[in-house]
Amino acid sequence: METLPFIEHHIPRDKGSIYVRDYAGAGPAFVLMHGFPDNLLIYSELIPYLVAGGRRVVAFDFLGFGASEKPTDAIYSFRQQLGDLLTVVEALNLGKIVPVGHDSSGMAAMDFALDYPQYVDSLCILNCIYSQTPTLRYPAFIELFANDSLKDFGRALLQSPEQFGWVLYFQRDHFLQGLTDKQKIHNKEVIGTIIDNNFRQQPSAGPAFAQLTSQFNDAVARNTRRLYEVEALDIPVKIIWGENDPDLHTQLAENLHAHLKHPELHFVAAGHWLMIDVPEQLAHLMLTQGAPRLVKGGL
Repeated sequence: METLPFIEHHIPRDKGSIYVRDYAGAGPAFVLMHGFPDNLLIYSELIPYLVAGGRRVVAFDFLGFGASEKPTDAIYSFRQQLGDLLTVVEALNLGKIVPVGHDSSGMAAMDFALDYPQYVDSLCILNCIYSQTPTLRYPAFIELFANDSLKDFGRALLQSPEQFGWVLYFQRDHFLQGLTDKQKIHNKEVIGTIIDNNFRQQPSAGPAFAQLTSQFNDAVARNTRRLYEVEALDIPVKIIWGENDPDLHTQLAENLHAHLKHPELHFVAAGHWLMIDVPEQLAHLMLTQGAPRLVKGGL
């Protein structure tokens, strides 16, 4: 699909500015958030389908990632990312939105609904970790940087772009398990470019990545304590999950589904980056109203 026109914004935020792409359409706007180690470009193939469906779409890079500024003296945290989302919503006067969280940004999406319900129409959650579950398993590169006993090793890796790149590409290739050959080739090309731009170009996303991953265990524990609030959420929540994700497996989606009042759960034949593997199918599910509460295998 050809590139769509969008309005660029650079929204001031503490010591830096947030880079935003704003695509015209009707509300409530889908506000797309990335995880790590990526940025808003993971949604490039999904956005045209959402816009074709008539919806406004806003995608942004969290401070420290992508085209947003990367101040070296900033304190990066999941609370800061929640503030980034609030800043974008208020600066663009978006009113009620649909936060779309993937990977680590599932935390920002869920917490935004809990903390700022006046701004949330519904939620869309894609392959993410939010709270503790009996079967929770971190991706290897998250475990490496989240483990306190390995922090010196992780810090040393961050000082060596070549070695850090090897770890990232190991994890990327691990995520390709279970995909079709066509999906593997395309996914590898897209994610490889995004990772290169995020970490090999200077200034790098490394400082933000390191600070956030070091807080991951505490964030998961905090979210687990908030599950009683999640259970009280009185809004629709779509959980759309790439069923071939080798680490963020389908049981995580089912566990989140069990804690929600008004959930829909859809499994699609995709991996971790389902917006790259099956963008048209993902857009259809995001745009469809009143879909069944539980669907395996997508459409």
